[in-house]
Amino acid sequence: MTDSTDRPRSASGRRKPPEFRNMQVLRTEHLTPHMVRVTFGGDDLAGLVVDEPAASVRVLLPMPGTGELVVPEWNGNEFLLPDGNRPPIRTFTPRRAEDGELDIDMVIHEGGLASTWALQAPPGDPAAVSGPGRGYTIDPGASGYLLAGDETAIPAISQLLEAIPSAIPVQVHVEVATAEARLDLPGSPEEEWHLGTGDPGATLVDAIAATDVTDSNRVWCAGEAAAMHKIRTNLFKERGLPRSIATVRGYWKRPRTT
Repeated sequence: MTDSTDRPRSASGRRKPPEFRNMQVLRTEHLTPHMVRVTFGGDDLAGLVVDEPAASVRVLLPMPGTGELVVPEWNGNEFLLPDGNRPPIRTFTPRRAEDGELDIDMVIHEGGLASTWALQAPPGDPAAVSGPGRGYTIDPGASGYLLAGDETAIPAISQLLEAIPSAIPVQVHVEVATAEARLDLPGSPEEEWHLGTGDPGATLVDAIAATDVTDSNRVWCAGEAAAMHKIRTNLFKERGLPRSIATVRGYWKRPRTT
C-alpha cells in the first residue's frame, strides 16, 4: 500500500487516494433500529491504522444486482468503473480498526444503497476500503468543546469523546429521527438529544445558536450540508468567531424536491 504522504498528484492537483484494500463481512449488529455495525476482516486490513478521531474511509460495495465487487480506477479526479459509470462507494467514519478488523456504523434509511446492502449482507460478502482520510486534531488547551451532529455523526462524536481529555468540559447535541436512535455516548458529556423536525439539521442550528461559544472553545459539527452552512454562518459571520476554532462538515446533502 502507498503511504498518504507520498501518493502522486494528478494533473489537476488532487492526490490519488490510497489503493483499495479487499475485505469481507465478518458479522453485522443492530446498534439501534436506525444503525447497523458491519464488521469487516481480511488480510489486506493488516496495517490499516486510524490515528485521529473523526477520520473517514471510502467503502466500495458490491455491485447492486450482481453482488460482484468491481474495483474502479482513479482518473485523476474521481473513481470510475471500466464502463465509465461511478462505482457504489460511500464515505464513513471508521469506528474501530484493529487486529485485522474494521467496524463501520451505517445509518439505515429507506432506499439507501449502503443501508439496503448492510441489512442483508451475509458473512463473507466482499467489499473494499480506501483510506483513511485525515481526522481531527484535539486541542488539549481548549476551555471546552461543543460537539454536534445528526445520526451520521454519532460514530465520529463517539471517537472525539474518547479522545478529548476528561478535564475538558464537553457539550454534545445530537439530532435523531426517533428516540430509539439514541445511543450511549462515551464518557460523561453534557448531552442533549433532539428529535428531528422534518427539516434536517434544524434543531442543531437552533442548539448551536443558543449556546455560548468563545474564542477559547473548540467546535466540531457534522450533518446535512445546508444545515452545516447555516451553522458556519452563525459562528463566523453573525458572531464573528475565528474560523480556526470550528470544524463544520457537510456529511450528506438533502435530495432536491424540484
